[in-house]
Amino acid sequence: MARAGERRTRQRENILRVIADAGAPVAPREILTRVQSRLKGLGLATVYRTLKLLAESGVVRLVEIPGDPPRYELADKEHHHHFSCRLCACVYEVPGCCGHFEEHLPAGFRLESHEVILFGICQTCGAGRQARESAGSSARALKRTPSGRAKARR
Repeated sequence: MARAGERRTRQRENILRVIADAGAPVAPREILTRVQSRLKGLGLATVYRTLKLLAESGVVRLVEIPGDPPRYELADKEHHHHFSCRLCACVYEVPGCCGHFEEHLPAGFRLESHEVILFGICQTCGAGRQARESAGSSARALKRTPSGRAKARR
């Protein structure tokens, strides 16, 4: 996993393995938690230092989601974008690109790169929210009678 001229260390190898296995951008604290099961005594400062070195050498790239901590993913992935869930704060990869941004640029402008981040509610949170709303509407549909029995509201 290390590039030519790069020192191979257990920390680097394990951090890279976590990033590769994640399948989505991961934050330094998430990396630390996952690596600590294999490398006792690893600290957050070491994770940050290693990520900085890996980013400078072009092995990983920084993914910035406004309002979130920095995240990292392997740099050799095909061009893609990201989806950030507003409820659980998980970030997912969105394959492909809608492209054609040049059409929207003012005259004389030249596009060099772009980053698209979609915000919303992921499938897991959406299913949980739908279940809670469904349960809430069922509870609201019942009205207690003076005797304490439930009666459907009209």
